[in-house]
Parts: sequence; C-alpha cells; structure tokens
Amino acid sequence: MPQKTIRFTIRPDGRVEERVEGVAGEACQQLTEEVEAALGTVERQESTSEAFLQSEVQSQPLPAHLN
Repeated sequence: MPQKTIRFTIRPDGRVEERVEGVAGEACQQLTEEVEAALGTVERQESTSEAFLQSEVQSQPLPAHLN
C-alpha cells in the first residue's frame, strides 16, 4: 500500500500550496476538504495524474454455481 502524503508550501505572501501524493481518484479531495475549509478560500485546484487513476480495489463477480 503506497504512503499517503500531504505537502504544504507556505509562500511569503501567505498563500498555501497543497500537494497530495499516494492517493488515487477522488479520495484526494475527500482527504483534504477539512484542511482546505480551515485554511480559507481555495483559489485554484490542479489535478495531478494520480487524480485520474482508479482505486486499486477491484471486484469480480463470482459464478452463481461453483463445481
């Protein structure tokens, strides 16, 4: 399981940049929504390539009758 990391960069003008690593798909937004709400207004969001990956959890239907 990859490590989940949130990196923050605080700029001299007070802007905060946030980068999430090791999280695929929409889970990134769910992970950071509380922090972003506490920080204030989100001016811009950019998705990384990980945001377009699907979760590693996959399901496969089992046959109704196993021999």
